Order: sequence, then C-alpha cells, then structure tokens
Amino acid sequence: MAAGLGTRMRSQTAKHFHSLVGRRMVDWVIESVRESGTGRVVVVTSPDGRDAFGDVEVAVQEVPRGTGDAVAAARATLADFRGDVLVVAGDSPLLTGKLLRALVDEHRRQEAAVTVLSAVPSEPLPYGRIVRDESGVLRAIVEATDATPEQLAIRELNASVYVFAADALWSALERLQPANAQGELYLTDTIGLLVADGRRAAVHEAPEPVETQGVNTRVDLAQAEAVLRQRINERHMLSGVTVVDPQSTWIEPDVEIESDSVIHPGTFLRGSTRIATGAEIGPFAVLVDAVVGPDTLVGPFCYVRPGTVLEAGSKAGTFVEIKNAHVGAGAKVPHLSYIGDAEIGAGTNIGAGNITANFAHQPGQPKKRTVFGRNVRTAVHNSFIAPVTIGDDAWTAAGSVITDDVPPESLAGFPPRQVTKEGYVRRKRDD
Repeated sequence: MAAGLGTRMRSQTAKHFHSLVGRRMVDWVIESVRESGTGRVVVVTSPDGRDAFGDVEVAVQEVPRGTGDAVAAARATLADFRGDVLVVAGDSPLLTGKLLRALVDEHRRQEAAVTVLSAVPSEPLPYGRIVRDESGVLRAIVEATDATPEQLAIRELNASVYVFAADALWSALERLQPANAQGELYLTDTIGLLVADGRRAAVHEAPEPVETQGVNTRVDLAQAEAVLRQRINERHMLSGVTVVDPQSTWIEPDVEIESDSVIHPGTFLRGSTRIATGAEIGPFAVLVDAVVGPDTLVGPFCYVRPGTVLEAGSKAGTFVEIKNAHVGAGAKVPHLSYIGDAEIGAGTNIGAGNITANFAHQPGQPKKRTVFGRNVRTAVHNSFIAPVTIGDDAWTAAGSVITDDVPPESLAGFPPRQVTKEGYVRRKRDD
C-alpha cells in the first residue's frame, strides 16, 4: 500500500517517495517483499503515482478512503488470483524478506484466514492494538485513535502487515463500514469480521520490533535511515571492509566494495559506485557512480562525480573534484584541481591548481574533452581549454593556459616573465 498522503511529513512529496539512503522509501518495501519469495507484486498508489513504479504492477486508489479501500483497489488486478495475499504498508522500510517469509510460513502452518504481524516495542507507539481473548486468540485490532484506556495499555502492536487467504480478504472488504473516528474504511476491521465468521485469525510476533517500525514524520524518517545505514555498513564490515567510523559513513545499498578497502570518517558512497580491494577512501570524500581501482587513494576532501574511473594505484587527492574522467593506472591528481571530461594516461601527475575548461560559452555546445597522455607532468596553476591533447611525456610550465595540442616530449606554456619594479610601492607612498 503506497497511496497515503502522509500529511504528518509536512511535505509536498508523498511520504512513500521520500529518500532513505539513496532509495525511495517504498522501494525498500518492494525489495523486502521480493526477497520474501513473493511471485507477484502489486503496488496500490494514488493517481499521481500511477507512473512512478516502472515495471511493477500498479492499482490506483482514486480517492483516499482508508487502508481497507486501498487494498480493495487491487481486487480487479488480482481477480483471478486464488492464493495467499501478503499486504504490506509502503511506509515500513525496515521490513526484511526473512521476516515476511516467516510471516507467510506461519500463516500456512496455522491454515489461517488471516495472519497479522505484531511487535512488542520497548516504548508505546501510536499503532493499533492486538486484542486477544482469555485463551490468547486474536479477536480484533483496535486503532489507537479508537482504543479505550485499557486497550491503549496493551503492549502488543499491529505492524500493518498481513497475510490473507484471497477469498477471505475480498469477502471481508465488501462488508467494511467507516464506523470510526476517522470516517475511513480500516483494513484492521477485517480481522473482527473474519473472527465473527468463525475463520481462524493468527498472529506472528516479530523477533526484532525495530523491523516493523513505520515512518510517519521526519523524525521517524531519520531514525529509519540510521537503521538502514547501520545494516549496510555492518554488511560491508562483515565482508572484510574497514569502516573506521560507521556512524559518520554513508554507503548507499547498490555500492560494491571489495575486501581490504578502508573507508574513513565522513565519507559518502552513492549510486552504483564500485571500490576495488586495497583502496583507501576519505576522510570526507563523496563518490557518486564512480569506479575505483585496486590500491587507489581518494581524499581527504574529494568529490568524485558520475562517469569517473580511477585505475589501479591512482590518486584523487585533497580538494579535488573529478567528473566523467578516466584516470589511468598510477596517475595522480594530488590537490586543488578540477578535472572534468578528461582522459589522464598512466603515470601522469597533475600539478596543484589545474583546471580543465570543458564548457563553452556558446549555448547548446557539448562539453569538450581534455586528453593527457602517459607520464605527462603538468605544473601548478595550469588551465586546459578543451578540446586539447597533451602528448605522452610532455611537460607544461607553471601558470600557463594551454589552448593548443602539445606534442609528445614537449614543454609548453611559457607565461610572460615576471617583471619587478623595485621601489614602486615606496614611490607611490611618497606621491
């Protein structure tokens, strides 16, 4: 279910589309459902979200009339389905495939019409209460807004995740009434209806309550992000990656890091970044959709942007920004430089304060590339006006603006020589 407006987020963006560690919240939920082994996924969304889910099947809840109405919106899509239906809230990004699989297994073991996922958190939350009879059998779920003081004292909470037998689900949804404080059709009311029909309602308690926590506010969003980051960082550390300070390190879920790499504090690894063994990243480095070769050094204070490849043993150093560039094996961009749309050959050293000027002033012109050959040595404060090629083993002079191609084994640049006017300042003061 991903059709809610999420008004408590105080946002123009629908709650389910807020980002968590590089993914939309709802995408974390979809992934956990797929990991559970569910064969078919249908997302119920609002009209504005009908085109937001790629190749995932979508059912539209035209008007937000509650969770029961949201699930009913999927009935036409699942008209020919006769199995079990797993219903998951789209604002529960901490769910895992393992937990959902266990819920489905319990549902089938008990041959229930419905099985509810519950949790007993250490602190009370504004979730529905699991109401059991004297023998411990589930009788109903009461939303917090409709609960009596006695019911609010119940510690076992509804996680808003269910498994229904399809026939039981559609039968109960047809009978829902908006008899509650919100005037909505509650999915939770199907439990009482099925129990009244004499159907079996089971409960599966989550071993780790944190996995069931949803997101309703920006505070919840930050807490969920912290949990996801911890999971990702722990996964990499258990695979042989050194993360010096996990609390200050952000690694998005699709990043790949080989063992014996070191990630220093304040580092952000985003998108499809790949880091090979022996690389050392940070501190305070940001890499987005970049490829980092073995034994490469990146940082500190470095920004590596999409399309960049750093080959084995290369270096992107302090206060360096590199974008859409290929840096060859053993090549170095040590400090205070911008390298964009460039090829840097193996063994080349880029001097401090170098800039590739890749963007023409004329509108509509594509960015141009700068090519540095092998074993090039550029001096400090060089600018390269693309398109331009610096041949193998060439050198440039300090303070030069390179506008023309430089042949191999040449020295280019030669800015105007320094002129010193002795006593100039003293004469100015005397005037």
